[in-house]
Amino acid sequence: MSKKPEPTLPAAPKLRLGLPKGSLQDATIEKMAKAGWNISVSSRSYEPYVDDAELTIRLIRAQEISRYVELGYLDAGITGFDWIQENHSKVHEVGEFIFSKSTRQPTRWVLAVPEESDIKTVKDLEGKRIATEVVGMTKRWLKKHGVKAEVEFSWGATEVKARELVDAIVDVTETGSSLRANKLRIVDTLLISTPRLIANHDAWKDPWRRRKIETLSLLLRGAIEAEVKVGLKMNVRQDNLPKLLQSLPALRNPTVSSLSQAGWVAVETIADESVVRELIPQLKAAGAEGIIEYPLNKVVY
Repeated sequence: MSKKPEPTLPAAPKLRLGLPKGSLQDATIEKMAKAGWNISVSSRSYEPYVDDAELTIRLIRAQEISRYVELGYLDAGITGFDWIQENHSKVHEVGEFIFSKSTRQPTRWVLAVPEESDIKTVKDLEGKRIATEVVGMTKRWLKKHGVKAEVEFSWGATEVKARELVDAIVDVTETGSSLRANKLRIVDTLLISTPRLIANHDAWKDPWRRRKIETLSLLLRGAIEAEVKVGLKMNVRQDNLPKLLQSLPALRNPTVSSLSQAGWVAVETIADESVVRELIPQLKAAGAEGIIEYPLNKVVY
């Protein structure tokens, strides 16, 4: 007798997630790891490995992710708000994130000209030539101000074109230091941009995919919040507790618990890392002992 074939089980659902390839790639993979998803990228593979059977990762240029999410080739993706606007993509925005730990500043698309240029306002661009990677955004901005100018696509090294090849550029900056180094002056800001987690509208309506995307958003936000905060533990005499609490910041209220030694309590809280160097001496002066500072993986509000 022939053996009956084993019934095939339905394939487990997978969320197709697009991550930015290029300048944001390392920062994004680092944040994903802190959120709980370890991703391994191979130079020979278009599909990175991720330790989650419910997730499929694709590395795609940030400029293109919003288009593929809108079309449904991806269920969700992380890309800049600037590229969503440039592509006019109709997607669901799940969350906004700041990936730069060093500055915690968004990026800006700015109009810049040589320091010696006569261009002072957008109106001075009438009849001029502008180089930029965000042609659509720049044309819409000029139209909004009633200015007619020639806008050409720049493949890169836009800053070096401003003095010899074009009258002005629209380029991206975080601190403006690179523009100043090239002796360029910022005239105006077109757009402020931060990384966004976006979803395809149909994927967002699907209960399983929506839960997966919301989980990703929650843990990613918690990991990013934790980067600028630390935990603090300390012991203090019960009599000194009111004085210590007056100078102690906390997300809600600090946790206070009794110690085995009578008359002493343990205090635990979370504080911004930037203020801890001033805070610890204050806590010591208020009677705190055994102060411990420790890093955090996630802070979920």
